[in-house]
Amino acid sequence: MEHLHLKAAPVAKDTVVDEWDVVGEVIPESEIEGKPWKDMTCNDRVKKVLWILLRLFIIIASLYFFICSLSLLSSGFQLLGGKSAGEIFAKGSLLNNPIIGLMIGVLVTVLVQSSSTSTSIIVAMVSAGIVTLKPAICMIMGANIGTTVTNTIVSLGQSMDRKMFRRAFAGATVHDCFNWLCVCIFLPLEVIASPLERLSSIITAGISDGGEVSKLDFLKVLTKPLTKKIISIDKDTIKDIAKYCTSGPTYNEVNCGAARNASMMKVCDDPSTPAIREPCNFLFSKAGLNDTASGVILLLVSLLVLCTCLTILVKTLQSLLMGRMAQTLKRHINTDLPRPCGWLTGYIFIVVGMGMTILVQSSSVFTSTITPLVGMGVISIDRMFPLTLGSNIGTTATAILAALAATGDNRALTIQVAMSHLFFNIFGIMVFYPVPWMRQVPLSMAKCLGNTTATYRWFAVIYLILMFLVLPLSLIALSFNVILLYVVLGVALVTVVTIVVITTIQRHHPEWLPVWLQNWKFLPRPCRSLDPYDRVITGRFGCFEKKDSDVTQLELRGVV
Repeated sequence: MEHLHLKAAPVAKDTVVDEWDVVGEVIPESEIEGKPWKDMTCNDRVKKVLWILLRLFIIIASLYFFICSLSLLSSGFQLLGGKSAGEIFAKGSLLNNPIIGLMIGVLVTVLVQSSSTSTSIIVAMVSAGIVTLKPAICMIMGANIGTTVTNTIVSLGQSMDRKMFRRAFAGATVHDCFNWLCVCIFLPLEVIASPLERLSSIITAGISDGGEVSKLDFLKVLTKPLTKKIISIDKDTIKDIAKYCTSGPTYNEVNCGAARNASMMKVCDDPSTPAIREPCNFLFSKAGLNDTASGVILLLVSLLVLCTCLTILVKTLQSLLMGRMAQTLKRHINTDLPRPCGWLTGYIFIVVGMGMTILVQSSSVFTSTITPLVGMGVISIDRMFPLTLGSNIGTTATAILAALAATGDNRALTIQVAMSHLFFNIFGIMVFYPVPWMRQVPLSMAKCLGNTTATYRWFAVIYLILMFLVLPLSLIALSFNVILLYVVLGVALVTVVTIVVITTIQRHHPEWLPVWLQNWKFLPRPCRSLDPYDRVITGRFGCFEKKDSDVTQLELRGVV
């Protein structure tokens, strides 16, 4: 029987390309393999095996330095914004407002680039009696949102290819969309009825205040030997500012001043005095630079290494996963189990995402690692979604371990905060995953964002700035006038709901609306299209300008 070779099917000009179908994606002629294995000579087989092994080594090395660069990126952000995060947490009077608690959780997690760090600080604050349980739960919800900024930044590394960028950005932001939707449902419920607080209280009833559990680190065992030679962050400085600079009973002027004046880098012991701690031998301890200068340098270097490793990783994976191998891998990952067990497929991927996140002790590292695979089309966005949900559950292990390691009179309350984080994520999955049409809500939002960034690449940067900086800072600023805050939120909510309802009716039953309201053309063009802004931005920044090939792809999709 003759061997069947894969052939690239021609695409008709009037065909609308489904950019989200990775299994049925047409293979370009350039990616079709040459000789099959059985037709190769012994010499050809040896060369192919050695070439595959070399690429596997490059992938593993790139992945290792990619994960190290994420750790260094987090350290750079902590050097620049760690003390500011501590000062934000110290504003105890603001934390009683659930909206402000939520936004502070978002902002602090963005500043320290680690939900593990921010949740650990929140747990420590509850343990010290600085904040009560209800504001802590709101801040935990915000930390859940803030942690998604890392893989969204990683998706920018594929912005040069619009097809890959569409998928990568959608795969990254499906995490954002899910978390925001969960907050919109459970934050008001928590304020009104406190279901998370009540359930976690029942679960933790009878827990004693004694004992201690050591923290488990798996991935850091591999990355610490390199990252600790470059920088070592003293996270206790953030906790001390939050604890001693508050207006509550834990305020201590001397300790507050010492914490504010301390460096975010670990202080090295003087070799001439008896060493209480191990001496610091990391690179930046010998440079003599302040926190700001060190943070800027570390941030720029880590971003450069991250982008370089991401480029090498993507290009090497593309060369390895070609032709039959790519199709086979995509088919096995993105195809459901045979009937009648097909409905179990997504739940298996939830368990996989949870297990991998517990293993690496970081949802940011796990989701950032698989985001490039979504861009390449190896993992579909429909598979990325359950992996993200599992990662959301897995990341709560860090907070639970921090709570179990806490000691003192408030240990049970501390564990209750961590359990509330777990239940928040589980309830979110129960709402948005079991019912198939509910899954499409966050998926459709993410695909819309992906399509927008494919057309206007600058939108990704604007999205990051607006959602993770401008929005939290604006709401915190409005918090000084609570009435104005709720008026603004009410108007925004009514506006969004009205737009969604009218748009839905326009698409499905336009005859129900007046003629002038059957489309948005009655509005000024800047209010209904990004094209006017695109002309200004691409005119000033040529890197965002559409190429001829990009325009052709967009025309096939009916976008332009």
